[in-house]
Amino acid sequence: MSLPFVVVLPLLIVVAAGVYYIYNEAMHFMSKSLVRNKVVVITDATSGAGSECAQLFHQGGARLVLCGSSWDKLESLYDALTADADPRETFAPKLVILDFSDMDSMEDVVSEVLECYGCVDVLICNSSTKLKAPVQSVSLDLDRNIMDVNYFGPSTLAKGVLPTMISRRSGHILLVSSIQGRLAVPFRSSYAASKHAAQAFFDCLRAEVEEYGIVVSTISHTFINASAPPASEQPASKPSRLAAFLASQLTHGVRPSVLANEILGTVNRKRKEVLLAHPIPRAALYLRSLLPSFLFAVVAAGVKDSALAEQMQ
Repeated sequence: MSLPFVVVLPLLIVVAAGVYYIYNEAMHFMSKSLVRNKVVVITDATSGAGSECAQLFHQGGARLVLCGSSWDKLESLYDALTADADPRETFAPKLVILDFSDMDSMEDVVSEVLECYGCVDVLICNSSTKLKAPVQSVSLDLDRNIMDVNYFGPSTLAKGVLPTMISRRSGHILLVSSIQGRLAVPFRSSYAASKHAAQAFFDCLRAEVEEYGIVVSTISHTFINASAPPASEQPASKPSRLAAFLASQLTHGVRPSVLANEILGTVNRKRKEVLLAHPIPRAALYLRSLLPSFLFAVVAAGVKDSALAEQMQ
């Protein structure tokens, strides 16, 4: 006597969920073992995503080179990583001061990074700076600073470690980018422009270095939600319900731990492009390609709606 469908279906769902869970756990365990002894450079390692990433790679036995603009924060991260670590299974991280807003120091930074272990297996460009403001209020100096941190810095560092990767015919360069590198959002002109530039640079680099066995990956995410969204990301005026819904979808981002796990998985699976976004941003990307005029109209209407709400207050 066969079991009724209403009984079989829940059993199949439970079994499928169990298999999926076991698969994910196995892949997570294998991901950590695959980075053992690899020289991994992480920029902005003291940020939320950077520190989570450092913890994962450190536990996996990677030889870390942690970069950041604050020596005190780097030392705090070093202490947190090495406090309960087994020296037989892990390596004490190397620390390097790196500030992408000071482009004159980049040559020395590249030399110091390479001196740590003599080579780089994985470069994770995680640094970023944000800005929300109308176009006409952004100065040229501020534009340049954002371009330095978000574009010129990562591209210069990638160029610096590239010769050793080419000579070894091995390496992985990963850019932690933003969905705004593929989709422009109003009042973030400088940030979106810098992310578009970085996306284009690493897309070009991917094709140029593939023949040398070097992998180039980009991860495009929405807002990194460490806790609550920062005040600067909140609109000054009360938006309409539609605008509020769209804003919540566009700004409800990923947790640092989720992003760090995605970075680890991307390095081990050698994925070339990853998108971490909710359905609304994903749909907007498709509209940008298929129905750009419609998307432009929707975005412009949202800006007008916010302006009207501000006038009515």
